[in-house]
Amino acid sequence: MVAVGWTSKKFSGLNDSRKVHVAMHRLRVNGIEYDVDVPGGTPLLWALRDELGLTGAKYGCGIGACGACTSLVDDRAVRTCVSTVAEQAGRRVTTVEGLPVDHPVRRAWIAMDVAQCGYCQPGQMMAAVHLLRSNPDPTDAQIDEALRDNVCRCGTYHRIRAAVRLAARLGREAAE
Repeated sequence: MVAVGWTSKKFSGLNDSRKVHVAMHRLRVNGIEYDVDVPGGTPLLWALRDELGLTGAKYGCGIGACGACTSLVDDRAVRTCVSTVAEQAGRRVTTVEGLPVDHPVRRAWIAMDVAQCGYCQPGQMMAAVHLLRSNPDPTDAQIDEALRDNVCRCGTYHRIRAAVRLAARLGREAAE
C-alpha cells in the first residue's frame, strides 16, 4: 500500500500527483500483512486510520492519556496515538475490527448496551480484552484498575464494568 504519509494527507494539502516516497513499513494488522509508506515516526493510530481505513481506534488526546486509541500489540494494550509505526513494524496489531463477531467482549458490550456516544468504546473494549486475557475472572476492583486510564466522557463506567464481568463469564463458559 503506497501512500504519502499521515502529515501530507491530513495537513499539507498535497494532491496525489505530488506523492513522495517516505519509507516502507510492514504491519501485521488483524492477521493481514500490509506495507505502509509513511515516516517511521508516524503514530500507529494514523497508519491504522488513514492508510488502512481501520477507524475503530479513535483520536482523543494525542498524548496517550485517554485510551480512545487503544489497540493490542502482541496482546498488550497500547496507546496507538503515541506508538510509532517503526516501533510496531513486524508485531501483531489487533484493532477492535479484528475481534470476531462472537468474541465475548463484543457480545457483552451489546448485551449490556454499554455505548452511549460510543467514541471511547473501541479503546475500552480492547483494554477489556487485554485484561481478560491476563485475568479471566477479575474482581470489580481489578476491572476498575485495568480500565482506569480509559476515559468515558459519557460516564458509562458502571455499564463498562458490568460488560467486563459478563465477558469474563462468557469467556469462561466458552472454555468449558
